[in-house]
Amino acid sequence: MTQEDKQLLLKDICARLPYGVIIQYHTDYDWAPVKMHNISAYGLFNDSYRIENCKPYLRPMGSMTEEESRELGELITIYDDVDWMLAHHFDVHNLIEKGLALEAKEGMYSM
Repeated sequence: MTQEDKQLLLKDICARLPYGVIIQYHTDYDWAPVKMHNISAYGLFNDSYRIENCKPYLRPMGSMTEEESRELGELITIYDDVDWMLAHHFDVHNLIEKGLALEAKEGMYSM
């Protein structure tokens, strides 16, 4: 994983922390799902969680429902749009395509 990939992944995960992002974390033995929320920056930046061992579960943009599309269209500013997409776990940085994230299974994030 390049330094640029690490920075992009870290930026994306940090923006999702208030919304309870689920990540797949590789331990010394296996991959394990972990729900991350309300974690301090210290908790994310220590040796417990190495960013290169994390893959968030995200929703492809194509999985947006008509209802979600209407809801998104009613938002006022671009900042609201981005925040809404992060809260709904959409892959706004194409991390799935880059191999840095996993596609979330339907219903994984109950909104």
